[in-house]
Amino acid sequence: MNDPRRDVILVRGAGDLASGVAMRLHRAGFDVVMTELPAPLMVRRAVCFGEAVWEGAATVEEITAVHAGDLAAARRALTMRQIPVLVDPAGLCREELAPGVVVDAIMAKRNTGTAITDAPLVIALGPGFVAGRDCHAVVETHRGHWLGRVFWRGAALPDTAGSPRAASCARRPRASSSAGLPSATRCRPASGSARWMRRRSSRPATASCAA
Repeated sequence: MNDPRRDVILVRGAGDLASGVAMRLHRAGFDVVMTELPAPLMVRRAVCFGEAVWEGAATVEEITAVHAGDLAAARRALTMRQIPVLVDPAGLCREELAPGVVVDAIMAKRNTGTAITDAPLVIALGPGFVAGRDCHAVVETHRGHWLGRVFWRGAALPDTAGSPRAASCARRPRASSSAGLPSATRCRPASGSARWMRRRSSRPATASCAA
């Protein structure tokens, strides 16, 4: 647990939501490494750290991300308080990086390969994941009352793209297994993730993982 690499958080994806997550974690003092496609697909390019793959560097709200060709370059960027972005769609850097936390923020609306065993704490954004099976926690990304809610059991609302009526009628949290619970805090994370969070509690990190 004294391995300094455990302080690294790996964020899969570098689009707008992923960049929001990375920004909050970076400002809280964590070292953040991001991964992207060789040709990232981004709509809001001005607020996406994935733009660094195209331009070599991207600055959002005074935080700079740089395209790192390998892990050695990524570690150099971290020493300069930058966010390295690796072209690594499969997230293979995880094996050598050994992050303490993995955040799947690809927003593919399905699981593209993230497993609950990828790190002591694995968090996924949006639909396509089940907390307790694919990851330790799922963060709601659908706009509305539950936006940003963390579920330690169950899943987020299914993909509502192309179904505005269905989206507007959603009034319940997606985690069916936690129906009736007044708050997601009633659920407990897996023991490994709980240990990681206790170890980090001495660090003044006030940011949430919800973008």
